[in-house]
Amino acid sequence: MKKTVLALTCAVLCTAPALAEEAKKPYRSTDDIIASAPADAWRSVDPANLLYMQLDKGTVIYELAPDFAPEHVAQIRMLAQKHFWDGLSIYRVQDNYVTQFGDPNVDTDKQKPLPAETKHLPAEFERPLQELNFTALPDPDGWSEKVGFADGFPVATEKDNAWIAHCYGILGAGRDNAPDSSNGTELYVVIGQSPRHLDRNITLVGRVLQGVELLSSLPRGGGNNSGYMGFYQDPKEYTPIKSIRLGSEVPEAERVPLQVMKTDSQSFADVVESRRNRGGDWIVRPAGHTDVCNITVPVRRAP
Repeated sequence: MKKTVLALTCAVLCTAPALAEEAKKPYRSTDDIIASAPADAWRSVDPANLLYMQLDKGTVIYELAPDFAPEHVAQIRMLAQKHFWDGLSIYRVQDNYVTQFGDPNVDTDKQKPLPAETKHLPAEFERPLQELNFTALPDPDGWSEKVGFADGFPVATEKDNAWIAHCYGILGAGRDNAPDSSNGTELYVVIGQSPRHLDRNITLVGRVLQGVELLSSLPRGGGNNSGYMGFYQDPKEYTPIKSIRLGSEVPEAERVPLQVMKTDSQSFADVVESRRNRGGDWIVRPAGHTDVCNITVPVRRAP
């Protein structure tokens, strides 16, 4: 069924009269907007679309993106159900780039056996825009024709196609040279300046909802040798993964009741405007512009 393509409220139109009128309004901070957002501005996340990664220092919770990468997400769910990642490691942390995890012994005789159902997956780099509930930003983008959000994910578009943008906290599936060489076992999270040049070159499968600081604060790999690309050279440096479980398989008492702000809501339009034109006593000159990766979609615990 075709979904509606929406534009943000007229409060964010880039005409001079609109900006002049906006400047007359009292400034509302992002925190104030989030705190006062009504209940219908939030959505609960289906536990079947969540991954719980348990590390020694805490839990990272990911939201999967089946609307963008259905075959990858289906296989990732299967791998989680089979406990594939339990006992594996975070083995790469490249400064201002990515944290990568999976089997550090992949393609060696020490590789952990893959579940029999595991298969190579097609490249799911983009999908039809008309199938998404897309809300456009008013500002131009240097990497695509238009950017915005679809159900909480940062999205870029060109003509009739759309894809998830490589923003901070986005979860991707590593691959070899062939576009269809991923099997969803080696995953990475963006922890630095948004590497948008990777858009439409790698399948993006989700994003971090909680705990990204547990990934971005890890020691960087490779020492001073940039040729190591952040890969740890000593297995003692690896961060062990205690478990990765599908949210629907986590006992209900242990689940974190997270809600995500709806990106087609008025509250989110207000959040966008608060980022485009920051106010308050400290700001001298509001920017009147924002980038899709400069906006964090609010996440909260359900009241």
